[in-house]
Order: sequence, then structure tokens, then C-alpha cells
Amino acid sequence: METFANIPQIILHGAASFASVGTEKSKGTKVFALGGNIKNTGLVEIPMGTTLREIIEDIGGGIPNGRKFKAAQTGGPSGGCIPERLIDTPIDYDNLTAIGCMMGSGGLIVMDDSNCMVDIARFFLDFTVDESCGKCAPCRIGTKRLLEMLDKIVEGKAEPGCLEKLEELAYYVKENSLCGLGQTAPNPVLATMKFFREEYEAHVNDKKCPAGVCKSLLNYYIDPKRCIGCTLCAKVCPVGAITGAPKTPHVIDSSKCIKCGACVDACKKVKAVSKV
Repeated sequence: METFANIPQIILHGAASFASVGTEKSKGTKVFALGGNIKNTGLVEIPMGTTLREIIEDIGGGIPNGRKFKAAQTGGPSGGCIPERLIDTPIDYDNLTAIGCMMGSGGLIVMDDSNCMVDIARFFLDFTVDESCGKCAPCRIGTKRLLEMLDKIVEGKAEPGCLEKLEELAYYVKENSLCGLGQTAPNPVLATMKFFREEYEAHVNDKKCPAGVCKSLLNYYIDPKRCIGCTLCAKVCPVGAITGAPKTPHVIDSSKCIKCGACVDACKKVKAVSKV
């Protein structure tokens, strides 16, 4: 539809007018669905060659709540991601392809430092697993195995050496699938591994999620210096994992804790409960 929408403008104003906007190889404008952790969301139309920084800061209004930009995912569920260090990349077909991304369906999802890139890759791969038609084994079976491996990583059950196997399988699926869905399905995995491998290594080697997103890798802790003994956290805990007398510091029994986060929400004013 976006292509059809450009045709009347070319007929009315001529090819030279259309080609005067954009870059040498990517002419005209591009419509993006701008979303995620950004102040101004919605459909935006930008000249080809506009930098990611201009889109995020000038059009999107920047990252809300004082958080830091981390990455932008382009091209829909099968797209790649652009890290903060490449924020000045001009957005056109060639530049996105060069860094392992793609224009795709025109999705542009902005992520800040509260996002876990391993979890993001798992989220998008989960979508493509459901969308696979099942005709070829690399896509039908390979994407499921990739998702299983990512599930183990975010659950803290991955073993040393799994990242090499994950990467090898991702390239196999990409190179041997019959259609574009299977060929691009591993892109979120490969892109996040390329730019945020340290996050994968933290999940596997240290059993920690640096962004504090993956629940299985979190532990909740009550700071005795901040706790005022209001008992709110103990009252909302669904499994009775928090103990302590009124007006005295409380304690969380990690063996009982189901990591639901109810205690953190209950302690928003005092902020004595934290995820570690």
C-alpha cells in the first residue's frame, strides 16, 4: 500500500521530484510505526537517510522517565536491532542491511535500559515460531529449538557452550529455510548476540539478568536500613515468604519466594525492597 500511495505523487509531480528526497540508492520517504519506550508514538513519515537519532530525539521526543536509549528494533518480528553506539546511522535500505537489520514492515520499536535484549529476542522468536507454515524442517523444527534454547537462558538453565550452539543453529535456519520467514526468523537472535553478547553471557555464566527482567534470575532483598517495618510487603506476599515484627526490618525467605514482585509494588514509597 505504501508503494501504491507513492505512485500518484510521482505521476503528478514527476520522478525527479520524488527522487529529490532521500538518498542516492533509497529514494523518497519511508513510513514507520514508531513505538516502544518513547514519548511520541504513532506513524511517522521521514525522508530516507534520516538518522535514527533524529527520529528518536526530534520526532519521538526522546526516552521518557529519564532512562537511557539502548536499542531500536526495525523490520518487524524478523528484524534486527540498532544499538546506542549506532544511533547516528542514516536509515535507508543499504545502511540497515549493512548492520544486520532490515526495513521490513516499517516497524521501529525503541528500547531503553530497562529492556533485556535476551528476553526481546525470545519474544520476537516466539512470534515467528507460531507463524511458521511447517513446510521445511529448518524453519519448522529449527525455530522451535532456538526458542527452547532461549527459554533455558532466561530461566537460568543454560549450560556453558550453549551460546555457540545457539549462534550455529541460527545461521543454519537462516541459510536453509525455504522462504523469507524462516530465512529472517533468526535475525533478532543474531543481532542481539552481535551487539549485546555480554547480556547473554551474564545470563549463562553468572545466572543474572543485567536489566532485571528475567524473573527466574532475580532475587528480592529488603534493605534493613531502609525498611520501616510497615508490614505492607508481608501482607501482600502470596506465599508468606516475608517475616518480621511491626516497626522492625523484615526479611525475605528466598527458598519460598516465587518472585512475583508484589513486595516491590507494595514498597514503592519507602523503596526498601529491591531486585538483585
